Amino acid sequence: MVKFTRTTTGVELHYKSDRQGNNWVWLELNSSGSVTISSVFHFEMKDLLNTPPDDHDDVELFTYRFSFGRLSGGYIEIPGSVLDIDNNIFVESSAKLERKFFAAERNISIFGRLSDLLDNNDPIFIGGSDPKAIPLDVFKELLEKFPNTYEVDRYAAARVHTVLSAHLDGMKDARGRYENYLNRRMKGGSRKIDLDFIKRMEVEKYVLIRDVIKNSLKTKADISEREWQTLMMSFVLLMFPKYVKLLENVTIQDYYSDPNKPTPRYLDIALLDSNGNIDIIEIKKPFEDKILRKSEYRGNSIPTSELSGSIMQAEKYLFHLSKWGIQGEKKLNDKYKNDLPPGMKIKISNPKAIIIVGRDQIGGLNMSGGQILDFEIIKRKYAHMMDIITYDDLLRRLDNTIVSLGGEALSATP
Repeated sequence: MVKFTRTTTGVELHYKSDRQGNNWVWLELNSSGSVTISSVFHFEMKDLLNTPPDDHDDVELFTYRFSFGRLSGGYIEIPGSVLDIDNNIFVESSAKLERKFFAAERNISIFGRLSDLLDNNDPIFIGGSDPKAIPLDVFKELLEKFPNTYEVDRYAAARVHTVLSAHLDGMKDARGRYENYLNRRMKGGSRKIDLDFIKRMEVEKYVLIRDVIKNSLKTKADISEREWQTLMMSFVLLMFPKYVKLLENVTIQDYYSDPNKPTPRYLDIALLDSNGNIDIIEIKKPFEDKILRKSEYRGNSIPTSELSGSIMQAEKYLFHLSKWGIQGEKKLNDKYKNDLPPGMKIKISNPKAIIIVGRDQIGGLNMSGGQILDFEIIKRKYAHMMDIITYDDLLRRLDNTIVSLGGEALSATP
């Protein structure tokens, strides 16, 4: 739960988890020095205004208080770092702050999207008397028009540009790329389905995903594993279209590790297909040398501890999920009933896993033919229960999808 609380000097963000214990916040702050709250708010240890107690049970019920913004000349000044952007945000002090003011569907950052469309780091003013401000009613219009789950990134850029271009200088021409879509005409008195247009949009969607992943792989060292997961989660439902819903931080019960009481286990990401069947996905940061060991065993390449550990972790999650059975289905449906599409029920029915891990390189070189064969044998050994995918596999799948949709000319990154 995220709540904004006003003080005499500014605004605090109060956070208490609705779905799992709170101890992960303190662990994350201590291990990396920063933490991401509710997918869009980013805080460092210096932003924390209180510290949890030593008692573990009290920590789980603890409400964290973070410094969010300060009062400044009729505005609430929010540092850009809190929203992971380069622009500071000034919001009219009378504006009602709530999560949807900052985040759209699928945890898309409103101000992150806006900042991406600007070619400067100037402060962004929302409401108030500043002559450069976006009127508050215009910003509310933006929130209402912000794209839903089924629209891709370029729709988002086009709509933001449409609403805000009259109020901000330095906007990139995001809308121009979608002019053909916006200017489609009625033919013969009825709207005809333009299959070529649909294919072009599909090609552009997969080109966008591929290029973002490819570019991100070049700078992967600059972000944490959690940030990498967040990036990949924005594409998961598009890359694996059989799934229609993504759930984060799913708690399942382990009845075997301690026979005296169930032990909670946490799935970073669970996926639901169109029938409500639940699977899991493990997204690892794409380091090299995480698939096969450099040294061979009797002429055979064997998996690294990273890959073996990821497989074992996924196997145990699948084991505990399957053993949870009908009782687990009931608990999950009760917990996520407000997040599911109407009529959908979560089903635990022979769940499977997807593991995205590592690159196809060993010691800075591409795998040899023998190493590729050994890796394929490892993958096929577990094919009945999980799909093991490297990031190079993922890029190849995207390239093949682009070509199959008629996008040969776009199959190479510009």
